[in-house]
Amino acid sequence: MAEIRNFTMNFGPQHPAAHGVLRLVLEMDGEVIQRADPHIGLLHRATEKLAEHKTFLQAVPYMDRLDYVSMMCNEHAYVMAIERLLDIEVPLRAQYIRVMFDEITRILNHLLWLGAHALDIGAMTVFLYCFREREDLMDCYEAVSGARLHAAYYRPGGVYRDLPDSISQYQPSKIHGAEAVRRMNDNRGGSLLDFIDDFTNRFPGYVDEYETLLTDNRIWKQRTVGIGVVAPERAMALGFTGPMLRGSGVEWDLRKRQSYEVYDRVDFDIPVGVNGDCYDRYLVRIEEMRQSNRIIRQCVEWLRNHSGPVMVDNHKVAPPQRVDMKGSMEELIHHFKLFTEGMHVPEGETYAAVEAPKGEFGIYLVSDGANKPYRLKIRAPGFPHLAALDEMARGHMLADVVALIGTQDIVFGEIDR
Repeated sequence: MAEIRNFTMNFGPQHPAAHGVLRLVLEMDGEVIQRADPHIGLLHRATEKLAEHKTFLQAVPYMDRLDYVSMMCNEHAYVMAIERLLDIEVPLRAQYIRVMFDEITRILNHLLWLGAHALDIGAMTVFLYCFREREDLMDCYEAVSGARLHAAYYRPGGVYRDLPDSISQYQPSKIHGAEAVRRMNDNRGGSLLDFIDDFTNRFPGYVDEYETLLTDNRIWKQRTVGIGVVAPERAMALGFTGPMLRGSGVEWDLRKRQSYEVYDRVDFDIPVGVNGDCYDRYLVRIEEMRQSNRIIRQCVEWLRNHSGPVMVDNHKVAPPQRVDMKGSMEELIHHFKLFTEGMHVPEGETYAAVEAPKGEFGIYLVSDGANKPYRLKIRAPGFPHLAALDEMARGHMLADVVALIGTQDIVFGEIDR
């Protein structure tokens, strides 16, 4: 008998978020995977160490760049950790704005996940559909923060500013004439809340379109049903969170179980899977988009009917109004001290976690009373998921690795940190 030897191969880059930053070494027996070894650290940006050399406020934009598809959710965990050590209460309006943008971010994340996952497996149309909706939500990001991606909108004590009364409009160009632009701007005449409200009315129809293309598609089901099955007990033992855990049938969601901000005031359901395979995780995320849409609608309604401050009135933490600063020496000194020296956070340690789109995103923060974090440790949801890739891939075919990387929804900024 001839001696049969397994061969080793490098896999990828495959997923849009894994170009050049994932080296996956596969040990193959023919086309069947015997072992998968992910090599991490290729995108290491030393975020945790950088944050220890910046003031508490200066470290906020680093959070956006961790999981660069779930920007505001990352900021949320970080500012919550600071607020716990400072023992400050965030104004109610700011809490509703945060919850609304957390859910907008969840939809943004799941849209990119769905488009990229489908594209990897071979469905191109969904990718174009998802990016059509992402454009609208990116405009919402831009309206409040001035940036379409890395917002730095959440601040310790609230949010950077209140919701604007207008949203950017399309301008006539060589491609779109005046009449076409007028039609494109139909829903952009009012405030940002009006635009978000219009989006929430349209979005369920868009999700129906994605489901029409995929949910009962024979090829989609052949590529995802029974692939990467993880039992509920095993999912918990491996440290899964978010849709990866709920896809295995475990009803765990920090928004319900350890409620923060105003999640206890809004009505929504937690979707769970049954079989713990790629198809169930797909269905969970699709339903999550519908539930996020439901939460956003409730936040819009509340924000329309209630005004109030969006930042704490404590000038050791939040800058004074610019109008006051120009007329008062004391306010000017507060402003100067805050942006040069930064806020001093009392000694202590805390852990703050949010239900980010990919799972539990946590910040462990230690302060020694200075103006910089003494220690910052990030709990990234994607890290345990990638660690389980070996277990999920064994016995599957080479082509199934593509479906597995897609279903894990991994982004290396947070995995390598």
